[in-house]
Amino acid sequence: MFIPRTTIRSAAAAAATAATLIGLGAGTAGAADWPPLQEGGYLYAGSNGTGTVTAVDLDDLGTCHTPSKASLSIQIVSGSRSVVVYSGAGCAGASWASGSLAQSNLPWAALSYRVVPA
Repeated sequence: MFIPRTTIRSAAAAAATAATLIGLGAGTAGAADWPPLQEGGYLYAGSNGTGTVTAVDLDDLGTCHTPSKASLSIQIVSGSRSVVVYSGAGCAGASWASGSLAQSNLPWAALSYRVVPA
């Protein structure tokens, strides 16, 4: 039996489109756990943007802050600021920088942070 090439191409294109949409759906499932992105900086006591929220003052450059609770995740939306978190109080120990657009679980519990230019 002979199947026209256009039919085979159409079926292949439909299968590729379906696979892409399924993949996109799976990707958004993880993002759904996070709070919606909003301007500013936020540290969360839980992973994936859960738990107690500490609002970061992005205009307070260079000052070391030690929140009352350790942070396990961060969300920042800023065109000009980044947040550096530290494993120890007083901005001591290992450090990790967020960049100016981030939504991430931290590599360890952050006990302090400072705002720096991006």
